[in-house]
Amino acid sequence: MSDTVIQVESLWKEYRLGVISHHTLTRDLQSWWARVCGKEDPNSQIGSAHPSRSEDRFWALQDVSFEVKQGEILGIIGRNGAGKSTLLKILSQVTAPTKGEVRFKGRIASLLEVGTGFHPELTGRENIFLNGAILGMSKNDICDRLDEIVAFAEVEKFIDTPVKRYSSGMYVRLAFAVAAHLEPEILIVDEVLAVGDAQFQKKCLGKLESVGKEGRTVLFVSHDMTSITRLCDRAILLYQGHIVNDGPADEVAGSYMDTGLGVQALRLWPDMKNAPGNNIVRLRSAKIKLEDGSHSETIDIRSPLGIEIEYDVFEEGHLLVPNYNLRNREGIVLFFALDQDTAWKEHSRCKGRYKSTAWVPGNFFAEGIVIVNIAITTFMPFHVHIHERDAVVFQIVDSLDGDSARREFGGSLPGVVRPLLRWTTDFEAVIE
Repeated sequence: MSDTVIQVESLWKEYRLGVISHHTLTRDLQSWWARVCGKEDPNSQIGSAHPSRSEDRFWALQDVSFEVKQGEILGIIGRNGAGKSTLLKILSQVTAPTKGEVRFKGRIASLLEVGTGFHPELTGRENIFLNGAILGMSKNDICDRLDEIVAFAEVEKFIDTPVKRYSSGMYVRLAFAVAAHLEPEILIVDEVLAVGDAQFQKKCLGKLESVGKEGRTVLFVSHDMTSITRLCDRAILLYQGHIVNDGPADEVAGSYMDTGLGVQALRLWPDMKNAPGNNIVRLRSAKIKLEDGSHSETIDIRSPLGIEIEYDVFEEGHLLVPNYNLRNREGIVLFFALDQDTAWKEHSRCKGRYKSTAWVPGNFFAEGIVIVNIAITTFMPFHVHIHERDAVVFQIVDSLDGDSARREFGGSLPGVVRPLLRWTTDFEAVIE
């Protein structure tokens, strides 16, 4: 018997922009019934021309095919909008494909986003039993794992509290513990783990490693390339709904960081309805710029650079704080920066258009790729209005002219930063 547990063949998924959810459900049911009856999908428009309607259609996945073997830990990577979450929803049977086929062997447990999988009115304990029953487990089997699940999730005091009163962190901890400990043959995990604290994320990654060693299959989506390369044997890279790379995790992650694949030094969001943000603030643009104002993907190691965002504020009375998180291609965080402009540090922003720029001095970064996550946040109370991962990217290069920190040395140098420090040397002649 073949050891393939997931087989995806020519998967397509179309969304109609502006169509509300119950229409999408109707279309999914129509597509499912057509497949059951062996008929043509009435919602499939692949290969047909509808010029008048093409603008309201969007292909989230296009001709996606791959296989996953038993015990394999597969990473799925790509920038926002690449189709990762859509693919996982189809694999989790949350939504149906427009065209194509997915075949499975074994039970599937999914952890896609906060708020799914649990009934809010039921307690944590009741939801554990509900999820186990959905997976086809007996009450005795669930009881055998109950204490381990509760201990892993660290929710002992709240296990008999309705989960609608849980914080997002508690919710994710329990949801992951249930999905990982009820022993499905296939475990699907989206970026939702980012909600937890760093220590819990580390514990989850350790659990996923052990799940793989037990012969179960894991599909793991993350923007953290360190987690992908540590956890996964193989990765697939999605770009605009297509698989553009499939191979060893370290090679695929490296190519993603090196090429950027749609991530560049200048990003624009001309359609404010679809721009990152909410009804308080939305992002218009982000760029990496030089001192003359021009944008560039390639920065000389000696040159200062500015990380600039332009954004519109629609509602007054909020103390909005732009902030950046920079990491290298290995996923190592280089630093985190908050807006320190004294003119706005303690003042809410009135309606209007703003540009905020953080300047990084020359001779600071080491050579290599730098990826910038962009956010706009309020802190009291804490709320993230914008969080655009992989918003812009740039590459630091050393021209080897001899006046950077490496001087005339031409070999490889370690480290994620390479500052040109001020040195002093004192000399005193030794007098016999």
